[in-house]
Amino acid sequence: MPTAPVADQQRLLDVQDADLRIQQARHKRDHLPVHAQLAELSARDTVLDDEAIARGAEVTDLRREVTKAEDDVQAVRGRADRDRARLESGSSNAKDLQALQGELELLGRRQSDLEDVELEAMERLEVAEEAHSRVKAEREDLTKRVRELEHERNVAVRALDAEIAEAEAERAAAAEGLDPALVTLYERVRAHNGGIGAAVLTGTTCGGCHMSLNPSDIKVIERAAPDQVVRCEECGTILVRKAAQ
Repeated sequence: MPTAPVADQQRLLDVQDADLRIQQARHKRDHLPVHAQLAELSARDTVLDDEAIARGAEVTDLRREVTKAEDDVQAVRGRADRDRARLESGSSNAKDLQALQGELELLGRRQSDLEDVELEAMERLEVAEEAHSRVKAEREDLTKRVRELEHERNVAVRALDAEIAEAEAERAAAAEGLDPALVTLYERVRAHNGGIGAAVLTGTTCGGCHMSLNPSDIKVIERAAPDQVVRCEECGTILVRKAAQ
């Protein structure tokens, strides 16, 4: 068995405690619920952005369509006004007047049809503009919510960063001057055990894996000198004995 001063083994528990707090705070910082909320809102914003572009293009097309319909109606109305003026002037012969009358009837029907087209286009434009406005309003609400969540995230992250910095300082103080071989072993075990490198042996129970050691292993540990570094046969964790205090 490797050896290390009893005091170093005891201080290793302080290092472990600090490492666990650092690990837990980092995990909490990286998995704050607000991160998932922001990711969800970001995905929704992408959808809304695409929809806003599509709705905007639809509105633009419909405005052109309405403008064309208005121009068509105005052109027919202008032609009818000119024909009506000629008809009312009485300057044309009877045959021409009859032709003008017939053309005015045709223009009247044509104007009525075009006005229907214009009205239908305007109604579709109104619907499209309302849909576009709803999308823009939703994006504005979403942007506001994102700013709120980003502030919430930043506050939480700053608090956890401060917690991590404090634990790191405590860890550095606890680890200062420890037996290098003991620290190396601890780091190796901790990397293998998901963060647990050292734990207290309470009775026959390992504080790392919480398994009860078998009697033969307990006897070996009991016979070991105080400065001998003992480990759990189940998980490999360095076991710090209370009797070593």
